[in-house]
Amino acid sequence: MANPEAIMKKQTRILTSVSRLQVSRVSGVLKKALNRVARAGIARGAPPAWFGYRGVPHETVQAYFARHSGSADAGTYKTVHPRGQATNPLPANMASRDQLPDDQGWWGYSFWDVPERTSDETFIATVPDCLITWYKDPDKKNDFYPAILNKDSRAFDMRELRFRPLHATTLSRSPKPARLKKATWFIERVYHNHSHWLTAHMPRLLLLREQGLLDQVILPPERSATIDDSLRLLGLKPEDFQSYDPDRPLIVDELTILGTDRFRPELLQMVPEAYGVHEAPAPHRKVFISRLRAARRRLVNEEEVWKLLEPQGFERVLMEDLSFEEQVRLMRETAVLVAPHGAGLTNMMFCPKGADIIEIADLGFPNPNFYALAAAMGHRYWLIPATSLGDVHPLEKDLQVDPVLVSETLNQMKV
Repeated sequence: MANPEAIMKKQTRILTSVSRLQVSRVSGVLKKALNRVARAGIARGAPPAWFGYRGVPHETVQAYFARHSGSADAGTYKTVHPRGQATNPLPANMASRDQLPDDQGWWGYSFWDVPERTSDETFIATVPDCLITWYKDPDKKNDFYPAILNKDSRAFDMRELRFRPLHATTLSRSPKPARLKKATWFIERVYHNHSHWLTAHMPRLLLLREQGLLDQVILPPERSATIDDSLRLLGLKPEDFQSYDPDRPLIVDELTILGTDRFRPELLQMVPEAYGVHEAPAPHRKVFISRLRAARRRLVNEEEVWKLLEPQGFERVLMEDLSFEEQVRLMRETAVLVAPHGAGLTNMMFCPKGADIIEIADLGFPNPNFYALAAAMGHRYWLIPATSLGDVHPLEKDLQVDPVLVSETLNQMKV
């Protein structure tokens, strides 16, 4: 005979599950309805704040200027580099493009695309009456997410700078915005990341300096030592820049913004030029970047790999032990750079043109960024496939590489 208490518990669980499903469905219907009402209200000129910043429409900067075609009040738009297509070599140890993964994943392009990768336009635009907001996501290691609303209450849709649901929540809870007459915003998502700072932000600053537009640049108040050191090494003092209150959004009467492609050669090559790499003596060092102290993406059989590299005259380096200036100095002297996939590979930007860059990477979760970076810098790129380990997010997994593949690559290079 069935236990009455067990039957009761089972029925309660079923009813609870059904009730939650119904609530979820009703909640979803209500959210969609509220968003429709909000979009309609905003389209008719109602302030987004009336609707808790729900339903904010998105548009590209180009679409904004197209809507305001011929209006002197819309602002200004200048193309610095038109959209263009690169012609890049294959990885030096691959004979066919078909050996490259064609999975675009999160990146919007794949390894297979890099040989003929299209670079988006570089532009500088100045627009009136913009609201800038941001938040840090505690569920994503406090990554920084900025967004910009233009004078028509539309959010600019740009690379790594988009209006997200948490922006609506942040704005609804924020105090009254601070106001600036003029400012230049160049800050993207996760600016504090070593790789994002050097490949996405530093070229923008150098472009602004070239265009004589550094005066109104806003720096984030929370900066890493790398950020400040990279500026000081260029003769720029972080304290001379304006900043913002992290707890208050900004309204800017006249805002300058940039659109750039993170792997556009013309932009990336400004970095080694600014740091004097082209004037450096001929490089002679062979460097292996270790991730022994990394919390993720470690090379679990690093010692096996090191036994192959050490007799060939490689130095094993922990980048976290070096200041930014020391990293630049080391890379200026480096002819061959070997590393598992990770931010340390970004330092190839400071290697003299034509360096050999060997990346050990998991091609099951292919990230083509370092291949694109090496191609843009004019380096010779080698790709050694590795196996990922662990039942965790792909970005967290450790790597294991077959030492035979490493040895074969070194023999091909004739190091």
